[in-house]
Amino acid sequence: MAISDAKKIDYLWKKIGYGATKTDTNANKGAPNEAIASPLLLRGDRTWNEASTVTGTMPASTTGVMTIYPTTAPQETTNDNTSTANRTWKTGLTDWIPPEFGATYGVKVYVHTSSDGGNAASGGTRVFAAGSGNNDEYFFDYQSGVVHFIGTNLPNGVNFSGKSVYISGGRYTGDIGLQNVGGGSVGDLTIIGSTISAPSNADLTFDNSGTGNYIFAGTGQLTLPKGTTAERPTPQEGILRFNSTLGKFEGSEDGSSWSQLRTEHTSQEITKDVFTGDGSSQVFISPHVATDSKNLIVYIDGVMQEPTENYTTDGSTSSITISEAPHLGARIIVMSGFADAQT
Repeated sequence: MAISDAKKIDYLWKKIGYGATKTDTNANKGAPNEAIASPLLLRGDRTWNEASTVTGTMPASTTGVMTIYPTTAPQETTNDNTSTANRTWKTGLTDWIPPEFGATYGVKVYVHTSSDGGNAASGGTRVFAAGSGNNDEYFFDYQSGVVHFIGTNLPNGVNFSGKSVYISGGRYTGDIGLQNVGGGSVGDLTIIGSTISAPSNADLTFDNSGTGNYIFAGTGQLTLPKGTTAERPTPQEGILRFNSTLGKFEGSEDGSSWSQLRTEHTSQEITKDVFTGDGSSQVFISPHVATDSKNLIVYIDGVMQEPTENYTTDGSTSSITISEAPHLGARIIVMSGFADAQT
């Protein structure tokens, strides 16, 4: 015995209306009494990632994530030859924007001469979803882009010979699928293609609250933030960056000072700066002295100077300050670039 239409409708009513599994007839167990949940599938590969940008009123022309097929240029369909003649027509296009976004997205359907879409609205016959009172309704599937004359009869008085069905409406053509998240905003983040950015000056925080590690897989590279000495942020414990002024990787171990990272080179990079005293100047500037005073060797007229007692450094200005101004003509030698130098 075939399944009755009443049981099929009861199944759909419980599935769509209540998100529940049909376990008995409607007479024995109504939809509100079905207890086993059966929600509709929401496929991650079909999500409209930029649906929030679909306007409440259909625009007159294509814009943003909306491709519009106006009445002057509707989409021509093809007859589905696997169905009863002229019953089903296919646009070949998916993701039409349904009226749930706004009433103006309800499609307009015309029957007109094939390959003459520009005159479909002005010279063809418009048919309506509710039909003309002759059981000639149609149903348009916005997901598949298929129009089906669902009534008992085809549209009253319409001759389909040499004709096509034309659809005027709008389609969503933005990013689809969770694997293609992009072009939109999530909280304070903006996602464009493979770039995640924050429009404000807030930190981007990757918080693994468990015991797992942060793993960067692949055979590529990791690019650290890069900037000059003057562009250094406030030191924080455990941070890393590349100093473009010094050409060095640097970080902060204690949260208060900067340290250059030890790197392997074919030769030791020791730099010597030579200054001449004028009897009054105490501050001497060179990018090579942007290091902690304890990691410099300083001579004045051949006499080694003691760090912090005879001189100090200022990493933000790349300067060395000598406690007492060297006399006129004094030869000042500053040697820097030693391993584990702090700045």
